[in-house]
Amino acid sequence: MKSLLGFLKTTLVGGLVIVLPVWLSILLVLKSLGAATQVVHPIATQLPEKARHPQLLAAALLLVACFAAGLLIRTAIGRQVQNAMERSVLNRVPGYSVLRGLAERLDNTHHGKNFAPALVIIEEALVPAFIVERHDDGRVTVFVPSAPTPAVGAIYIMTPERVHEVNVSLVKAASCISKWGSGSSELLKAMSPTSLAQNSGAAPLTRRTEARVANQSE
Repeated sequence: MKSLLGFLKTTLVGGLVIVLPVWLSILLVLKSLGAATQVVHPIATQLPEKARHPQLLAAALLLVACFAAGLLIRTAIGRQVQNAMERSVLNRVPGYSVLRGLAERLDNTHHGKNFAPALVIIEEALVPAFIVERHDDGRVTVFVPSAPTPAVGAIYIMTPERVHEVNVSLVKAASCISKWGSGSSELLKAMSPTSLAQNSGAAPLTRRTEARVANQSE
């Protein structure tokens, strides 16, 4: 009974984590469309009757504004403005850095530093995870999702030798988790063989496991 309640709880929370941001985004878009419609309404009244569609003009205005903003942040001045806004305003908004990391990872043309897929060592196993933050002392905050709901999981602060970034997309890693681990071979192939041995203090997983097996056989 407890396991069933736990499953229902985690599934519900995972659904809310996904649905609420989408719903809030829709509300924001609708609010923006309403404001843009008021802006273009005087222009729409001057157009021929068949072309008087203020909602379509408002949507086109928003698309043009988004495209212009995207072009702007690709320039040096635009990046400086973006960084200044993030430092002074946006980074103080709860959840902004998380959403920015997700957006950067979902953008195929930009590889963000946050939410990089990884395999982390927990006890004697490699566990799929996402890198949330890297600290000045070298330690790494990772999010270990639960299957089959990637939006629900646990947070760990780990030493760097136990965190091994894998060169796969966020979507592919999340798909592997939502399919109960099916496709995890791609995560293993994407991890460099030297990654596990990059720090001698983290003895590669295979060596540690072999040592334990040897001790048990004795």
